Amino acid sequence: MVIDETGGLHGVRDQHLLLTLEDLPQQKAFGKELYAGIFIKAAVYARSIIQNHPFLDGNKRTAMLVAGTFLEDNGYTVIAEEGEIEKLAVDIATKKYDLEAIAEWFKKHSKKA
Repeated sequence: MVIDETGGLHGVRDQHLLLTLEDLPQQKAFGKELYAGIFIKAAVYARSIIQNHPFLDGNKRTAMLVAGTFLEDNGYTVIAEEGEIEKLAVDIATKKYDLEAIAEWFKKHSKKA
């Protein structure tokens, strides 16, 4: 969908990465959630897609759409000025933000629906 709307190369580069992505935010260790909280889970989706590149093209765009959709499915709307989401995606790609900073960005830019 992202590629159809914004252009680029269709296709999946790594099927295994894509399949493991769904369960990644729900991982537990010793009975405790590794990523507790809605915003950290959105951050996991965003960072994983951007840094692991499961698609041939559109990874940053897809990551932001996935994280935003996840937040919407959980009662939040992402509110950002023009260019802020793109900047976040680039900052994640260049590893300027760790998971906690990404989660904080989503928290700061989200409103309960």
